[in-house]
Amino acid sequence: MDKNKTYELLLKQVESLIEGEDNPVGQLANAAAQLQETMGWWWTGFYIVKGDTLQLGPFQGPIACYNIKRGRGVCGTAWQENRTIVVPDVEQFPGHIACSSLSRSEIVVPLRDKQGQVTAVLDIDSKDLATFDDTDAQWLEQICRVIERHVNLP
Repeated sequence: MDKNKTYELLLKQVESLIEGEDNPVGQLANAAAQLQETMGWWWTGFYIVKGDTLQLGPFQGPIACYNIKRGRGVCGTAWQENRTIVVPDVEQFPGHIACSSLSRSEIVVPLRDKQGQVTAVLDIDSKDLATFDDTDAQWLEQICRVIERHVNLP
């Protein structure tokens, strides 16, 4: 199936999974599972802002880092700069945090509250180089906007 059509369906699936629920951990867990099952990436999950740290939230994949400081690695940089970051080769990203040496490319998308402040990030890793592109960024940003509307993050 065409990538855009896959994402279009995925967007609807994620929304139907999380709308009307009031369990943020469960909602993020099911969103991560749906993304992972559909796309087959290496690691898919959320880091949630707690003070000056991103803390590990619901995810699918191998073990991960527990805490990431603001401005550190791809996740911390996406948080600090409040923008999506696509990294074709993590070895070329200054300060990349290697939770797994098998991760080769990454995309991180911020989730925001109504005031535009980052409350969490969606982090996705691939074992292949250059897995993510502008199409992934655009669709994952749309999926994160749906998550923002339905998930009440502290």
